[in-house]
Amino acid sequence: MADLDVKHSVISERENREIEAANASGNTPVVFIHGLWLLPSSWANWADFFKQAGYAPVTPDWPDDPATVDEAREHPDVLAKKTLKQVADHTTDVINALDTKPVVMGHSTGGLLAQILAGQGLSAVTVAIDPGVFRGVLPLPPSVLKSAGPFLINPLNRGRALTLTYDQFVYAWANNLEEEEAKELYDMFHVAGSGVSLAQMGNANLNPWTESKVDTENPDRGPLLIIEGEKDHTVPPAIANASYKRQKRNPGVTEIVQIPDRGHSLTIDHGWREVAETALDFVKRFT
Repeated sequence: MADLDVKHSVISERENREIEAANASGNTPVVFIHGLWLLPSSWANWADFFKQAGYAPVTPDWPDDPATVDEAREHPDVLAKKTLKQVADHTTDVINALDTKPVVMGHSTGGLLAQILAGQGLSAVTVAIDPGVFRGVLPLPPSVLKSAGPFLINPLNRGRALTLTYDQFVYAWANNLEEEEAKELYDMFHVAGSGVSLAQMGNANLNPWTESKVDTENPDRGPLLIIEGEKDHTVPPAIANASYKRQKRNPGVTEIVQIPDRGHSLTIDHGWREVAETALDFVKRFT
């Protein structure tokens, strides 16, 4: 089934300001790619952390991302029908506007996109956190079927913006958090996600033309770190490890680190700094 084609996206004023600031700083840019069910603002703590460490943060949108969580909840349909290729192409446009080859970092679907871009030689150093599935990554642990299965069963969901109920969010993201923090994260960060990009990952090993594929052998890929949360239900360690096994065939440095007792919310919950420090330590070795 051909993926829905939509017009080429435009770099927003907000993105342009970040690109100009990065270029003016002379510092190595770090491009942070968000995944499904979040917005670029979910990287705010990380952007500050990396800026203080001497890097220039850039937090690209997915095409048509609303500016705020409130706007995204009022107009969820603008988040529908975004394909992996559209997001990768838009992020490529942002990267091409930078004067220096950036570090690229992503979480979940953003971690998959970071690997796609690295496989195209666009990244100086890559960190993929609990990264989404690409073709050749075969494990399907039960928790994944429980997290994503209900959405993938209905083919009509491809064209929809999909919202997690609070209970779905707790299972898929906040399974190891206290109730109070889980509720706070859901209220603060959760927005609808694109059904088609979820389907592209879900069908990566069934569709030979999938956009969910990574060139793991490109010698220009550069150093790559995969970070996995031990208790993640959405991208369990079996998936992160399968991604690592495919990536480590690359001549570049390929490493994997497991953060104990952490779920899929590891980039936005109370323990985000430990994950950010793990990423920064790796990046510093190569920049």
